[in-house]
Amino acid sequence: MKIIVNNESDRLTDADSLWYVQQVINEGRKLDNGKSYCYCMNFKTGIVVYATKNKTSDTFRVCDSK
Repeated sequence: MKIIVNNESDRLTDADSLWYVQQVINEGRKLDNGKSYCYCMNFKTGIVVYATKNKTSDTFRVCDSK
C-alpha cells in the first residue's frame, strides 16, 4: 500500500507534517469496518489531517485549521 502526504500547511516542514500523519496511522484503521483511517483529525496545535483511501493508496492532507 502506498502512502501519499500533501503538506498544505504554511507553518510545518515536511518532516513535521509526517509526524502528524504518523499520529493518524498510529490510531489505526477504524472506519469502514477497519479499512480506512479517520477521515479528519483535528489537533490542539491547529493542524488538521484529512485522510482518503482508494484502491492503491492512502492520501493524507496536512493543513492549518481555518
